[in-house]
Amino acid sequence: MTPSLRILITGFGPFPGAPFNPTMPLVERLARLRRPALDGVVIATHIFHVAYATVDRELPHLLAAHRPHALLMFGLATRTPWLRIETRARNALTTIWPDLDGTRMRKGSIAGTADARTFGPHTVKLLRAAQATGIDARASRDAGRYLCNYLCWRAIEATYRPAGPRLAAFIHIPPLRRDGTARIPGGITLEHLADAGEAMLLEIVKAARRTDHTPRLL
Repeated sequence: MTPSLRILITGFGPFPGAPFNPTMPLVERLARLRRPALDGVVIATHIFHVAYATVDRELPHLLAAHRPHALLMFGLATRTPWLRIETRARNALTTIWPDLDGTRMRKGSIAGTADARTFGPHTVKLLRAAQATGIDARASRDAGRYLCNYLCWRAIEATYRPAGPRLAAFIHIPPLRRDGTARIPGGITLEHLADAGEAMLLEIVKAARRTDHTPRLL
């Protein structure tokens, strides 16, 4: 039998300034999708508590438990009204804002003097897939200095390991009202995000299928 393709989709919970994080309902919507193109695809989901220690503890556990071939991660960009497909993770940390556990980083970098790490050329195809749904989607080279960027770094780091996922992608979404409507007139809604999220999910599935996805030993 052909082994199943495994995709892990993640979001984040609330954090200061964002008591409602729309990545949570978006991840739930994507997990419920039933499409012929998803036949043979096993989708796992996870919502991260907004804390560095949580990412460091839970990401390795998720990778070991689900052995995903690809990661599709979502985060909230509170000041951006469009969809941002992140193309890299910066070796940068904020020393100003603590996480939800009160942890404040003492260093402004994740890994010494290492350069930024890129996700790879598949981000261009994800961008095009999202734009084809009519949503305002743009490439981004700056995932910030908080938990989203930190998760980006750790996820790309995992793709370098023999037992890690082949692909990873991180998408920043704009804030929404709790009912899924846009925060600004004519802005992006949860329905728009669900359509774009589906398109990007199908694209990353195609990209993962183009790789050798024979299960790897941990």
